[in-house]
Amino acid sequence: MSDNKKQEKDFTSEVDALLPEADKLAKSGKLQEALDKLFVLEKQTRNAADLASTTRLAKTIVQHTYDARDYALLNSNVQTLSKKHGQLKAVIQSFVEQTIEWLPEIKSRDGTEKWLELVETLRSVTEGKIFLETPRARVTLLLSHHHEVLAKEASTPQTAKETLQTASDLLSDLQVETYSSMERREKTEFILEQMRLLIVVARIKDDEQGKGKDGKDTLGGGEAEWVKVRVGGRKVNEQFLTEKENEDLKLKYYDLMIQHALHHSAYLDVAKYYYKVWETPSIKEDVNDKGKAALEHIVYYVVLAPHNNEQSDMVHHLFVDPALTKLELHYNLVKCFVTKELMRWPGIQSIYGGFLRKTQVFKAEKQWEDLHTRVIEHNIRVIAEYYSRIKLERLRSLLDLSLKQTEEILSRLVVSGTVWARIDRPAGIVNFRSKRSAEEVMNDWSSDMQKLLGLVEKTWMGMNAAQAAQARVKAASASS
Repeated sequence: MSDNKKQEKDFTSEVDALLPEADKLAKSGKLQEALDKLFVLEKQTRNAADLASTTRLAKTIVQHTYDARDYALLNSNVQTLSKKHGQLKAVIQSFVEQTIEWLPEIKSRDGTEKWLELVETLRSVTEGKIFLETPRARVTLLLSHHHEVLAKEASTPQTAKETLQTASDLLSDLQVETYSSMERREKTEFILEQMRLLIVVARIKDDEQGKGKDGKDTLGGGEAEWVKVRVGGRKVNEQFLTEKENEDLKLKYYDLMIQHALHHSAYLDVAKYYYKVWETPSIKEDVNDKGKAALEHIVYYVVLAPHNNEQSDMVHHLFVDPALTKLELHYNLVKCFVTKELMRWPGIQSIYGGFLRKTQVFKAEKQWEDLHTRVIEHNIRVIAEYYSRIKLERLRSLLDLSLKQTEEILSRLVVSGTVWARIDRPAGIVNFRSKRSAEEVMNDWSSDMQKLLGLVEKTWMGMNAAQAAQARVKAASASS
């Protein structure tokens, strides 16, 4: 196969003369005779590297075979034409794309069996050919969707799982991000479809393994698929999704990434993905439906996220956003987390519990427990801000916890670096201030002394200026 050979002869006139004759023979029932004449001239045009004439002949051959509804011969001719010695790449590409256009009609009119035979033929012809990578990807997508439909109709869960696995594997084998002949939008659509099927398969495998929703990795299950989803997400150019015409892809992408983040209980990532959704013009303008729902979910997940610099920055930016003030309950909830005051859990339950527990997010017991944990962690940070030492019993009462729970949560915050604390168990005292070295004490003393001397100097200069002004006034009075 090569397109580099120079054209030796132009067979346009011969082709113009033969095509009407072959068409007449095919319509009179002499299909094979018509094909034989076309193949003879096709060989001459191919050897002479006449691209235009060879393309016309090849497309006519497959067209006559298709019109006769002889699918066995159609499959054979597609295979034969693609394997001809010195066949031009553009010729193969033209009749393959022509054949792909017939697939929907064949499936609806002649049944799935004939459709599958032709799909497999096209996949065989396009395999390993870079110039046919895009047509192969399109045919594979159709086959993958066919297997997905079969999975829905499967009689047993095991059959459905195996069929879905086949559908997912078919698409996952395509590295469409490397295809230079495919448009960016189509590439993105393929990657999103890969991610969607991987998530479907991962959920089935997780259910089989009895994996909980705590996001902990386990051997087996659908963890391999979840990893592939994350890899697929990195292949998508988020800047490309910001273009207005790609808004539908953007929403689909972030929906898939939200599912991935929720599986791993990565609440901050979920909040960031919902924020991207909320920034979409069509969503933000819909203040009573989709926009409102997106903003509510941002609030839910940002307060559920463990405290760190990024989470703190996001929650403070959200608090000053004018759009949040329209949601009074959510605004007050965020205000509780940005204000350095204690939040008593019974009070939070009585004010927000009735509403939050009705939402889809907090229906799950795990999310409700996570919110309780975030409230406790906030309270410990506030206490550490105002107390240098506190009795463990007093800390326990402020947090509305048992001694054991208080120690566990405080230990976790110390390990994560959120607060510095040491527990003196025999004395029952928690120390929130680390012992300072002599150097730190001297540095603080030196800094304080510099500030003091600066104030003394500033005061002295002020007094001198006042005395000078007073002396000028007296001198002026004496002279007058």
